[in-house]
Amino acid sequence: MFSSPKTSACSLVLPIILAALVLVHQSNAQLSATFYATTCTNVSAIVTSVIQQALQSDSRIGASLIRLHFHDCFVNGCDASLLLDSTSSILSEKFAAPNVNSARGFDVVDNIKTAVENSCPGVVSCADILALAAEASVSLSGGPSWNVLLGRRDSLTANQAGANTSIPSPFEGLSNITSKFSAVGLNTNDLVALSGAHTFGRAQCRTFSNRLFNFSGTGSPDPTLNTTYLATLQQTCPQGGSGSTLANLDPTTPDSFDNNYFTNLQNNQGLLQSDQELFSTTGAATIAIVNSFSSSQTAFFQSFAQSMINMGNISPLTGSNGEIRADCKKVNGS
Repeated sequence: MFSSPKTSACSLVLPIILAALVLVHQSNAQLSATFYATTCTNVSAIVTSVIQQALQSDSRIGASLIRLHFHDCFVNGCDASLLLDSTSSILSEKFAAPNVNSARGFDVVDNIKTAVENSCPGVVSCADILALAAEASVSLSGGPSWNVLLGRRDSLTANQAGANTSIPSPFEGLSNITSKFSAVGLNTNDLVALSGAHTFGRAQCRTFSNRLFNFSGTGSPDPTLNTTYLATLQQTCPQGGSGSTLANLDPTTPDSFDNNYFTNLQNNQGLLQSDQELFSTTGAATIAIVNSFSSSQTAFFQSFAQSMINMGNISPLTGSNGEIRADCKKVNGS
């Protein structure tokens, strides 16, 4: 029996539409919350246990670990490229400007990897460990939990130049940062929600001292800084002082994951220029989102969890691409 021209046209078009839909969802369709359900059943518990231990002696390690996942995902996708040390053929991302003398927690990642390898050798990628560590760090600090999608594989190389250009900087304006998020498929809601990770952790004086005395060559401090907060920060980070002295990103509850970060912004108490710009940039779409998250911690937690999943979906290596590194610091066989 012959199909009519109309039927055959439909039968041609449908596979094309389906193929297009498959392409759109490919990056995250291959990730799954149950990826290790039979091959490494207790991976999540192992990750949580090591981080709980680390938190006993280092209250900022949770913030440091989520930052590793963020700085990894923004460069070539969530592929653990950030964890590779330099070799004769690899320029490590650890020495890119956003990471050098700043990114930390690599030892804890190694401890997690060792514990996971002891339980399930050769199964769990370093990229997935970073994603799991980010979730555990947030939930252990009072923040939301979410089902981490898994199945990423590890890169065979790093991209130091990409790390220098793709990772948002604390000195950048809102439009530049929005563009960097957009370049990896994240929208304004993701930007504001993920910035809320600055509800815990520390920043070095060198990341915000430009706001304290001579902002943008004006000879005066950043006018969007609350004056009482400014005075405190000027004491912590005096002119000519050490650029590596630490300040709390959230002066109210420095080690708790809550929505105080957004209330701080409303009070002109954002530590970094990139934080305060979310609220103080005239006419910005981010202002209404800050207000929403400030008034509802539930709304923030829901958005944050979804935005972490969105970020974790950036260009993962799956299937037979990449590898499962035995040691997160180096490519297998090197």
